Amino acid sequence: MNAPPAIATLLLVAVVGLFLALIVMEKLHPLRAFSRDRLKAAFSTNTSAFLINNLIMSAVSASSLIMVAGAYSRHGLLANAPDGPAKWALSFILFDFAVYAWHFAGHRFEPLWRFHKVHHSDRTFQVSTGLRFHVFDQFLEVIVKCLCTVTIGVEAHVVIVCEVVRMLFVLFHHANITFPGEKLLSWLIITPSLHRAHHSTRRSQHDSNFGVVLAVWDMIFGTRKELTPKSVGLELIQAENLVQLFSLAFVTEERLAQVIHLVPRKRRDR
Repeated sequence: MNAPPAIATLLLVAVVGLFLALIVMEKLHPLRAFSRDRLKAAFSTNTSAFLINNLIMSAVSASSLIMVAGAYSRHGLLANAPDGPAKWALSFILFDFAVYAWHFAGHRFEPLWRFHKVHHSDRTFQVSTGLRFHVFDQFLEVIVKCLCTVTIGVEAHVVIVCEVVRMLFVLFHHANITFPGEKLLSWLIITPSLHRAHHSTRRSQHDSNFGVVLAVWDMIFGTRKELTPKSVGLELIQAENLVQLFSLAFVTEERLAQVIHLVPRKRRDR
C-alpha cells in the first residue's frame, strides 16, 4: 500500500498552515509576553537560519533518506512486514524513539551540545524557535536518520511521511500558547508546556523532556519534568543574528565563564 505523493504534499501544506495559525494564536493570546524588539529579532534570525541552513538540509535529508530507503528497505527489522497501517505506525514509533535518543545525546555529549545549543540560544520561546538549528546539527541528524532507515527497513514514502509529521509536532510544541486540556494531553504527546521547560535557562532543567512527538519515552527513561521556567535561552551566550548563530558552536560556556570570571567551576551545572 504505497502512499500517494499527494499525502506528503497535503502534510507539507498542513505544516505551513499550522505555522501561520500558531503565529496568529501567539499574537492574539501569548502565554508569555516578550518585548516586540526581542520577538522581531528572534523571528528574523530563526527564519533566516531555516531558509539558509535548514531548507538546504531538508532537501539533502529528504533525498538521502529516499535513496537509502530505496537501497536498503529490504534488509531492516520491518523489511518483511506487509506495507499497511500497522507497519506505518510501528515505523513512526521506532523513528520517534530514535529522535528521542539523538536529542538526549545532543545534551549529554559536549561535541554534540556545541551545535545543538544553537537551538537553545533563543531568548524567546515561540513557533519560529522550531526553525532555529545549526546546519551541522542538521547534517549529523541526517546521518542518524539514514542509519535508522536502514535498521528499521521501511520504504521511502513511509520515511517522508514520518518526517513531515514530526515537523508538525516541532512547530506545535514550540508555540507560546496554552489551551484547555494541555495537561492531560501532555501524557500522550509533547505539548508546549513540557517543551518550554526543556528551553529553561538552567541546565538542570533543560536536560529533560527530550521527546519530540510521544511523551512515553521521557516517562520510561525518567527524563520528564513538569515545571515553568523563569527564563529561556542560554545563561551566558547569546546570538542575535545569523553570523552569531553559526559561530555559537565554537564558543563554550565554560570558556566564556573563565574569560569573564563569572563562574569559577569548569563543568556546567547539570
